[in-house]
Amino acid sequence: MQAMATIRIPDDEMLEDYAEYLEAFLIWMQDAGYTDYTQKNYLSDVRQFLMGLSGKELDAVKKIHVMSFLSNARRNGSGDATRNRKHAAIHCFYKALIELELIEQNPAIGIKKAKTEKNRAPVYMDERQIGEFLEAVDGKYRERNLAIFLLMAYMGLRVGEVHALNVSHYNAERRTLQVFGKGRKWRTLPVPEAVMGVLEEAISQRLSPWTDREEALFVSQKGRRMSIRAIQQLAADTFDRFQQDLEPHQRIPYSSHKLRHSFATMLLRRGADLRTVQEMLGHSSIQTTTVYTHVSNREKEEAMSRLDVKLPGNSGKSE
Repeated sequence: MQAMATIRIPDDEMLEDYAEYLEAFLIWMQDAGYTDYTQKNYLSDVRQFLMGLSGKELDAVKKIHVMSFLSNARRNGSGDATRNRKHAAIHCFYKALIELELIEQNPAIGIKKAKTEKNRAPVYMDERQIGEFLEAVDGKYRERNLAIFLLMAYMGLRVGEVHALNVSHYNAERRTLQVFGKGRKWRTLPVPEAVMGVLEEAISQRLSPWTDREEALFVSQKGRRMSIRAIQQLAADTFDRFQQDLEPHQRIPYSSHKLRHSFATMLLRRGADLRTVQEMLGHSSIQTTTVYTHVSNREKEEAMSRLDVKLPGNSGKSE
């Protein structure tokens, strides 16, 4: 469990009545293995919600109060994804308090998610683009940075999982990597031979940690475990270099998560079954994995070309 001092809950007079519940929620999230990033966002969302309750007892909150908060968030400019995150935060907050036996009802249950744009063009990279992206990796710590991106693009690791890696999680003899993922679940991944070479080089060039107790595989210039934010910024800078020759309107909003997205897409297009991809990504539900099953226009045309259309003898003929 991480030290509670990592995230400070402000002493807001409007939230004094809820301080105990917020503290309990933070403890619950830390014990459940939520990342610092998620803890910060969820606490912020829940605090916004609580401030609108004007001291109302949590057990007296109804579904209409939650829906009103979400509607106000949308009116104030929140998009569908942000609205859904706020809903998830409140749902999680009540779920935690119920498990801790502090309250009995969850008013966020049964509220539908906002429909996000499911049919917009998916943002992922094909193998050629990934190769060009990796060519854009440079800098003083190139081997370390290259290893980070390879773990995302060719092993499907999340940013938080890369952040949490220790040197001991890599087994050179078995050519495997132990990954600590969401839900505090471990999964073992085989390391592709090409990735293994870069990973071992990065380990050999690993920066000296500030203390002998630092086990992080990826160490910052300050000798500490690379933060999630630092890894995300590293990816953003590299994506900028990757697209620097394009006009601004031609650039695609790639992010570090899109490398994981691309990994899943490549596996499925090479014939891997959905259940295997689910295990490799560390998804608890196979429904989450189906997000990555993109079908391109080219693949649609190829599928159509396999049809042997039989028409009646006089069809298509003008009289």
